[in-house]
Amino acid sequence: MGKVSKYESKPTNPDGFVEYNDRENKTWDFLTQRQNRLIQNRACKEFIHGVELLNFKGECPQHHDITKVLKETTGWAIEPVPAIIPAQDFFELLSNKKFPCANFIRVPEEIDYLQEPDIFHEVYGHCPLLTNKAYANYVQEYAKLALSVKGKERMRLFRLFWFTIEFGLLMEEGRYRAYGGGILSSANETIYAIDSDIPERVMVKDPMIALRTPYRIDILQPIYFVLENLQHLYKLLDYDLVALAKESLELGDFEPKFPPKEDGTAPEGMTA
Repeated sequence: MGKVSKYESKPTNPDGFVEYNDRENKTWDFLTQRQNRLIQNRACKEFIHGVELLNFKGECPQHHDITKVLKETTGWAIEPVPAIIPAQDFFELLSNKKFPCANFIRVPEEIDYLQEPDIFHEVYGHCPLLTNKAYANYVQEYAKLALSVKGKERMRLFRLFWFTIEFGLLMEEGRYRAYGGGILSSANETIYAIDSDIPERVMVKDPMIALRTPYRIDILQPIYFVLENLQHLYKLLDYDLVALAKESLELGDFEPKFPPKEDGTAPEGMTA
């Protein structure tokens, strides 16, 4: 979140509608149809139920249509934003039950991966579970927690956000299932996170492990943290996460499970 994006959100008209062109709608349709196939037996049942509730069509969704469903289920709403916003603005929106979402979709040349969060990542990857109260409550309360600290402590807290909201797994009838939006908006990561025997999968028994685990935003994740269920997600707030974040800074990071970036930039994408 402090980077400059090559993408720009499309403007809304006075009625709140966004005009997407044919290429953009075809991109949404391709991504949605592909992902609808891939999430079967890989996404948690709550996510699949959310996809059914949102009833995505073959064109880029309008924010007010998504908001209508979210309001009816958990009281959340979609908030149009530029491609990248500061961390403070990001968490303030979440703390007020507003999910930030840019009005742009990736170009075909980046159909499988882009670092910026586009409408497919935000709406398809995250909004289905924002119809689930346990998940939605966790996101709101975690945002309030992140707003109570700044700097390195907030960056530490974002690690747990990364390993849960973005790249979390849970157990469902003895099998791994994905709930993280970063997984479920990516065809490659959806298959890799569930089917591959390469990454580590660690049950979350102590949030400290995740807080001390560095990550990279531009690779398939080498480690996934696993919860018992979505209710377990909300129980993470029973820990004094701010105190754990401070302690994790004193203890230092575990050895990275990935190579350094070739350009020498920091691996993690969140700025305080």
